[in-house]
Amino acid sequence: MVSGVLERFLKYISFDTQSKPDVAAIPSTEKQRDLAEFLAEELKSLGAQHVRVDENSYVYASIPATDGKDTPALGFIAHMDTSFDYPGGGVKPQIIKDYDGSDILLNGENGLSLSPAEFPDLLDYKGQDLITTDGSTLLGADDKAGIAEILTMADYFLSNPQIPHGPVQIAFTPDEEVGRGTDCFDISVFGADIAYTVDGGKIGELEYENFNAASGKVHIRGSNIHPGSAKGKMKNAILIGMEFQSLLPAFENPMYTEGYEGFYHLNDIHGDVEEAHLNYIIRDHDKTKFSQKKELFLKAAGFLNQKYGNDTVLAEVKDNYYNMREKIEPHIYMIDLARESMEELSITPQICPIRGGTDGARLSYQGLPCPNLCTGGHNFHGKYEFICIQSMEKIVDLLIKIVENLHKMYS
Repeated sequence: MVSGVLERFLKYISFDTQSKPDVAAIPSTEKQRDLAEFLAEELKSLGAQHVRVDENSYVYASIPATDGKDTPALGFIAHMDTSFDYPGGGVKPQIIKDYDGSDILLNGENGLSLSPAEFPDLLDYKGQDLITTDGSTLLGADDKAGIAEILTMADYFLSNPQIPHGPVQIAFTPDEEVGRGTDCFDISVFGADIAYTVDGGKIGELEYENFNAASGKVHIRGSNIHPGSAKGKMKNAILIGMEFQSLLPAFENPMYTEGYEGFYHLNDIHGDVEEAHLNYIIRDHDKTKFSQKKELFLKAAGFLNQKYGNDTVLAEVKDNYYNMREKIEPHIYMIDLARESMEELSITPQICPIRGGTDGARLSYQGLPCPNLCTGGHNFHGKYEFICIQSMEKIVDLLIKIVENLHKMYS
């Protein structure tokens, strides 16, 4: 087992790297560059080659092959930003040694606890060591655990040049959480033939299917009249927004869906009688159902315009990324490689669809096959986030094993 991943993880989560939606610049927050520069310096100190941070804060580095065999260049990618859904600065991690299966007190002031009654996956880690939040921020395992695991793997190979392997490429990206993690990703500079994102959940997860994803924006133009004389004149934009939501299928909602089931998610709503805005995400693994969802979304706006007048409801749908499955299946050996590497390490593979997306989905459509590997984390994007230290250590071993086994395939 390779050590050092815990120390790296604790170091990286001390950086506040929350990204920000609806910002044209990349990175969307300059504070992401602080971590990018730090990681680049660490890679240089380890002896990595071709280390650079570009103008958009993408970090690239290489570990040269140890021999002249024609092994494909293998890439590993993780993202530096954390979600904007919950506070991400001033993280105060708590380390729970030898977890006993009981409730974990996160915050004594408000009595907030992490309980296996609510999160039964906790019981899988009895006797192991956990890292939790203090209840006031997210933890940042998504995806600083992936960064720590990749860098610890890099340290292993750079410190042990006698171990044979092919070329290994490393990249850390900004703005994944706002859907722009690959907008300025330079595949030619990265230099990999195939790659894995290290951005998944519990240990054993191996994913090459993800949602087709779109964002939906609704702008409602109301008409505010004094309520005492509003009959036949007022158009309440807030109420029309509520009516728009009611036209979408009630059970195609994240709180009622799982597995391959898609959804509409009303992420935020704001406004007043005169004007209201609703922002949605639309998801489905199936391409046909995805198209039907988008059509219904626009059809709901058309119905309300017939009812309340043209241009009352302006709806816009924008595709974000697509299911990578069709791009990975021609390279299914990558899934076999990861699965067999897991089994060699006594990790039980769990091949499952991602109920979300990764940078790898978009990269796969840009010509770089890129399925997703686990990081060991749980409950991302909120105060109940936690990760198991032993899982992180074993995932470092998994990355090493994948590199070694790919090299053996070409020996």
